[in-house]
Amino acid sequence: MTRSLPRWAELALLPLLNLLLALGVSALVVLAAGQSPMAALHALALGSFGSWDAIGFTLFYATNMAFAGLAVAIAFKAGLFNIGVEGQAALAGLGIALACLGLDASLPAPLLIPLAILAGAGFGAAWGAVPGWLQARRGSHIVITTIMFNFIAASLMVYLLVNLLIEPGQMAPETRRFATGLAALSSFGFPGRSPANVTLILALLAALAVWVLVWRTPWGYGLRVVGSNPEAARYAGIDEGRRIVVVMAISGALAAGIAVNEILGVHQKLILNFTGGAGFTGIAVALMGRNHPVGVLLAALLFGALAQGGSELAFEMPDLPRDMVVVVQGLIILFTGALGALLRAPLSRLLARA
Repeated sequence: MTRSLPRWAELALLPLLNLLLALGVSALVVLAAGQSPMAALHALALGSFGSWDAIGFTLFYATNMAFAGLAVAIAFKAGLFNIGVEGQAALAGLGIALACLGLDASLPAPLLIPLAILAGAGFGAAWGAVPGWLQARRGSHIVITTIMFNFIAASLMVYLLVNLLIEPGQMAPETRRFATGLAALSSFGFPGRSPANVTLILALLAALAVWVLVWRTPWGYGLRVVGSNPEAARYAGIDEGRRIVVVMAISGALAAGIAVNEILGVHQKLILNFTGGAGFTGIAVALMGRNHPVGVLLAALLFGALAQGGSELAFEMPDLPRDMVVVVQGLIILFTGALGALLRAPLSRLLARA
């Protein structure tokens, strides 16, 4: 029988080995494409961390991944597979836009920005709570409902931007620019056109808040009991349905961080498809990070580096297929998710001998 791994090996060593294995297989794929794996790795590293501009873009993408990963991870703790982060972030962007469009002419930035963030979190929480309620009270499976709500959110955004919120006199489905945004509050000192902004600080605070809530409060303990053993939770008198609804609302509120980073931090107007698939990538980030805030932040940094480094890879190695970064991401997801236990048995035996 395989021994259980020490906690440090389970949380750190095993994911690292899975990542190295994924990179090794990726190197073989690059080699099969007739290119140098070392050159590809160098281009990825240079594109991600080779300049202040690159670091700024990497941290910007990592911020989106961190919020998405935290949103998925906290739902996982209740045994819920929230695939609706993409739609929850989109509705959060709508909340931010409505607050800014309606109040930016009458409120100063120090008041409007927190209000817009709260509006985005409220819209995201409401969009996440509905599938949670359907799961808890009506028995509708959370995977099905969150997938459907993604399509509903996308259709709703198209309708509102094309017919109601579009800036008069233009063809592009987007609102007018807000009078304020987080871009003016960026203070990281990155030269150039880096989009990194103070939402990065909010992501770190959100990770700390999730850790405290889930691992340092009685409510979080009850949440973990619901996720690991629902029958024991019911026997202990824990209201499983209420926790499902609340945790899905929290998950939607965390997804709003993507909208804050994109809408307030960069675009300063509501545009279509601003999420860019970050909500779906958050599933891989949560899996690789073992649903722990620290692991999620590290995985988010990795996926942010892949997103930014991929553009440099396509520029430096034009003969390499542009989808190679997607292949690398897919292999990382494969080896850290579906094949995450592949190395557990040999690693356990090796540590037992040591």
